[in-house]
Amino acid sequence: PRPPGLMWLQHGGGLRHTCERGDGPARYGWVMHDGENFGVQEIRDGRLLLRTEFVKQPGGDHGGDWSWRVTARMEGKGPAPLLSLFFYVATDGQGELRPVLQNGTRLAAVEGTSEELGNFTLTFLPATGEGEEGPKYASYNFLAAGVPGLHRLTDLVQHSLRDTSLFSPPGRPRRHYLAVSGTGGLPGEPPRGQLLLHQVTLEAPAVLEVVLESGSAAGARRGRLAGQALGAALARHAAAFERRFEDTFGLGARGVTLPQRRFAQAALSELLGGLGFFHGRSLLRSEHHSDPLPGPEAALLTAVPSRSCFPRGFLWDEGFHLLLLGRWAPALARDVLAHWLDLMNADGWIPREQILGEEARARVPPEFVLQHSETANPPTLLLALERLLPDAPLPYLRRLFPRLRAWFSWLNRTQAGPEPLTFRWRGRDTDAERFLNPKTLASGLDDYPRASHPSEQERHLDLRCWMALGARVLAALAERLGEPPEPYSDMALALSDNTLLERHHWAPELGAFADFGNHSTAVALRWHHPAPVPGRAPPAPQLRREVQEAPRPRFVGALGYVSLFPLLLQLLRADSPRLPVLLGAMRSEAQLWTPFGLRSLARDSPWYLQRNTEHDPPYWRGSIWVNMNFLALRALHRYARTAGPHREQAAQLYRELHHNLVTNVFRQHKATGFLWEHYRDSDGVGQGCHPFAGWSALVVLAMAEDY
Repeated sequence: PRPPGLMWLQHGGGLRHTCERGDGPARYGWVMHDGENFGVQEIRDGRLLLRTEFVKQPGGDHGGDWSWRVTARMEGKGPAPLLSLFFYVATDGQGELRPVLQNGTRLAAVEGTSEELGNFTLTFLPATGEGEEGPKYASYNFLAAGVPGLHRLTDLVQHSLRDTSLFSPPGRPRRHYLAVSGTGGLPGEPPRGQLLLHQVTLEAPAVLEVVLESGSAAGARRGRLAGQALGAALARHAAAFERRFEDTFGLGARGVTLPQRRFAQAALSELLGGLGFFHGRSLLRSEHHSDPLPGPEAALLTAVPSRSCFPRGFLWDEGFHLLLLGRWAPALARDVLAHWLDLMNADGWIPREQILGEEARARVPPEFVLQHSETANPPTLLLALERLLPDAPLPYLRRLFPRLRAWFSWLNRTQAGPEPLTFRWRGRDTDAERFLNPKTLASGLDDYPRASHPSEQERHLDLRCWMALGARVLAALAERLGEPPEPYSDMALALSDNTLLERHHWAPELGAFADFGNHSTAVALRWHHPAPVPGRAPPAPQLRREVQEAPRPRFVGALGYVSLFPLLLQLLRADSPRLPVLLGAMRSEAQLWTPFGLRSLARDSPWYLQRNTEHDPPYWRGSIWVNMNFLALRALHRYARTAGPHREQAAQLYRELHHNLVTNVFRQHKATGFLWEHYRDSDGVGQGCHPFAGWSALVVLAMAEDY
């Protein structure tokens, strides 16, 4: 079953449930979360402040007992609207729920059974006032309904609301409010599971508690975790979280201010609070079949980039997530990594986006649902494994090794370039006339400029560097397991050869590392007006690409994140004559430097801040992205500590970039309450999705200077 969920309604406003982009709550996010047993979340919705807290009490065979506390307060002056809180539990085709009613209208408890939870009882305690106050006047309503799918819960509840109930506090005026009707469903949609919902309508301030007690934990239970006992447990867990956070990251010892430490705790907690367990089938297109096919049943434990925009697993994002998760909870990070590798098919391919089941699919635009079996994604999981490797148990690594070999072999085979030791991302956009520069979604850098005319002659610099990292990590893993490190160590050596790297990717005319391909330097988007058809409405004008110079094989002059990859993944020798050139481009305000972090594309690039189509604004064409800035800090930190002629230049750049990035991400969080997907290079303002506590939470490791 879906564990207890929460919706709320300020009467006169709209029903709130799932995190949606642009949904309106001024701020929301976890301020403390340990990833397992405890969390505190704050939600600001207009004048309403909701604080949700939970504690898990392990025991028995099904995860133990859980207790939740929801505190509602109204800020500011003036009459407060009535508030309804909807607590629900639902099944999706498996499990059974039985309501326990009090006075025929109040859902006092739910008794249930499921494979995952065994027998359990979920108890909804009566509302109380804040602090030590006694019972709080409230009206109660109850809904039992069939559910066509968990993705339809919001619509089902919205459909069942009726303006027929009265809120009648003693000695106070009576008020109408929207309440759920007793039974129902969505017309024309056959039910697949059950919903039981408990509506509590009251005036804030108020406290509500919900307790889930596992049948298999009865012998270990020391009493119900509610009221004062729950308050004491929450205080103990909060103190333990504070101690563990300082022991792990040492920000207090580094002199980081209390507001910045609170911000770092919230950034980590948002990542941990986004961990989810997903189940279902992906929709796949394989080279072996002409029609899309559902993939096998899959289960995935993963963090997500954003609860509002991207509430699902992304392959290259997850490697960055695991850098932070692995520092906080290494065993949990290893579990997540193993889940991802279990998604591999027989060929060694892992779909880059995990859209498992109807609920996940309902949040994805149709054009992105289908996963193509030739499309790769950067193997950032190996970046995380490199950090986890020294302390990971050998039996765990032995189980991983065959899968990692298969994955790396698939990448090496399917993404091979036109010459030995060169590589090419497959799956670039094929309708070249639509795009200023056809996207390369496989690279993770979506609209970053590549060769203007996709071809089999392309050599992609970033993919070559990712393959070098992969070979290095697999060689280290083989040695740890006592296996022959060849051919991985040989491949790592060849791909790290700076002379060969320059032959394939150094562009003398650009003074930078670059992609190579069939490329025109004179392309532009122009409005085209199709010829009118007699008797029909005039056709809409179209923005199409015009090529004003024929393409030819050449290096692609797009200075930006891709150009830095030999530095970012530390392939350049510390004495390389190319290193100061890259450091200079990073520090140049005409190119990549801003007071807020490194921009993704040089300001003097012809693609800088250019739209890719009429409907595609610039994405990786100037904005500041935390994951790439983190890789830059990590590399500069190493070059600053390695003997070589550019050591001091790297150290100075590191200090300035560290200050700029951390200061801006903190400042934007303070102003808005969110981490953001990327940041505007002109003023540092957060852009794109929010909250984005995926790789933007790497700011915590940057603050700790833990690379």
